[in-house]
Amino acid sequence: MRLLATFVLALSLSGCGMSIVHKLDVQQGNLVAPETFAKLKTGMTRTEVRTLLGTPLLTDVFHANRWDYYFRSEKRGQLVEQNRFSVFFENERVTRVEGGPTLSAAGTAPKK
Repeated sequence: MRLLATFVLALSLSGCGMSIVHKLDVQQGNLVAPETFAKLKTGMTRTEVRTLLGTPLLTDVFHANRWDYYFRSEKRGQLVEQNRFSVFFENERVTRVEGGPTLSAAGTAPKK
């Protein structure tokens, strides 16, 4: 009898159109605000970049002179925002930056 009640309950819930699966909001990577990104300048050392932006999400042994900063945000399983920028080094100093800041982070940078 208990098995039948469980089956009927499961069947009725599946027919309601309700989603039983809960999808989490996921935020991964480095959220870099435009105000912080603007402080990144050529000639900075690796230590200065790490202090300003944090440790890069990924390090690539094949591209030791490039740090890649990624950011990805999902809400309820749907991609909301994705961003990537790279910082290139030569002789332990920044030579160029490709990409840009996370635009949704505007105004969220800590005040110093």
